[in-house]
Amino acid sequence: MKSGLSDCKPLNPGSESGFILVVVLWILAALAALASSYSVYVGNAAFATHVNDDRLRIRNAISTAIELTAYQFLAAPEKARPAEGAFTVHLARSTIDVAFISESARLDLNAAPKDMLEGLFVAVGVKPAQGASFADRIIGWRKKADPAGQNGEVEAYKQAGLDYPPRQAPFQNVLELPLVLGLPPYIVERILPLVTVYNGHPEIDIRVAPPEVLSALPNATPDRLQKVLAGRLRRPIDGEALLRLLGPAPARANAAPNPAVRVDVRIRLDNGRNARAEVVIFVSQTEEEPFRVLSWRDDSDGPF
Repeated sequence: MKSGLSDCKPLNPGSESGFILVVVLWILAALAALASSYSVYVGNAAFATHVNDDRLRIRNAISTAIELTAYQFLAAPEKARPAEGAFTVHLARSTIDVAFISESARLDLNAAPKDMLEGLFVAVGVKPAQGASFADRIIGWRKKADPAGQNGEVEAYKQAGLDYPPRQAPFQNVLELPLVLGLPPYIVERILPLVTVYNGHPEIDIRVAPPEVLSALPNATPDRLQKVLAGRLRRPIDGEALLRLLGPAPARANAAPNPAVRVDVRIRLDNGRNARAEVVIFVSQTEEEPFRVLSWRDDSDGPF
């Protein structure tokens, strides 16, 4: 009598065991892919967290620089406020280098008269006749429209084939200069560091204005300018004495504090990253709002 086991067919090792092996290998591959995806996710998340942390530290450093600059102004009597200064502070594993200067060091595009604008163009290498033309274009850009909504520049912009008219209102930003009819890009590049829309006055501060801006003053001869620049090397600077050195030119210069201040901030984080910001603030006397930010540019998200 045969046993029942003798009727059973033997297992085929090449079928079921092979199938199991394929399944195991598939599961291992899936787990490897999952682990790889998770690794990438964790890496990206860590990088994003690092970038956001740097950005936050940079913004905090800039805010600290602004507040300390405003404090230096508010701590001094109004007539004795510094026209410029610099300091360094260490904060939260960061080093912050700050330099500030009165906005009166720059020529105001909205307040400067034609002779000052023309003088500035000449100071950066433009011929006098061309400088006068450029000055007219700037005034034409900012000049208010007549009751009919036009000014003399509108037709010139049309004839030049431009698809926009002059603003016919004050410059909102110095970066509008490339839009002004007839200004070559290389000239715009030269005068951008010398102009502003935040001075608020036609005068410049003789104590801190750069040589090119001082050269824009009517009757500012090279000899007088050299005397002024030499006089500024003394500390403390005597603004009234500098004005006397200019002779008849002081009508467009002063030595008075300006509540608008430009703050240049350089930041070095402990991880080696560097950042920069340029901020213009308006320092006020009110306790509710000791200062207001008029302009803020930083490179925490890229160069500016």
